[in-house]
Amino acid sequence: QVQLVESGGGLVQAGGSLRLSCAASGRTVSTYTMGWFRQAPGKEREFVAAISWNGGSPYYTDSVKGRFTISRDNPKNTVYLQMNSLLAEDTAVYYCTAGIRPWGNTMNQYNYWGQGTQVTVSS
Repeated sequence: QVQLVESGGGLVQAGGSLRLSCAASGRTVSTYTMGWFRQAPGKEREFVAAISWNGGSPYYTDSVKGRFTISRDNPKNTVYLQMNSLLAEDTAVYYCTAGIRPWGNTMNQYNYWGQGTQVTVSS
């Protein structure tokens, strides 16, 4: 089993920045693909970003390209999402995820999920 706990969410003004962290426990995630999804009010959960086991081949949904950066620190068993130039449209609950298979952009391609952290961007 893998347990994932997100942190770093909060309230920020449009144009500001936040860095989300996801700490894994129970089992090392050094061999797992890691990613982030988000769910805005009244919307379905959507893919945001993913990164391979060795930190290569980061992939982003079009709406966050150039603004968000996903990274990981395997010795710390942690994945990050640096969010810059935030927009009101980025407001959502952000979920950390981990999967055995190579990265994907649908929920059924991942095996483990965190409980989510709220990000609210005011304008």
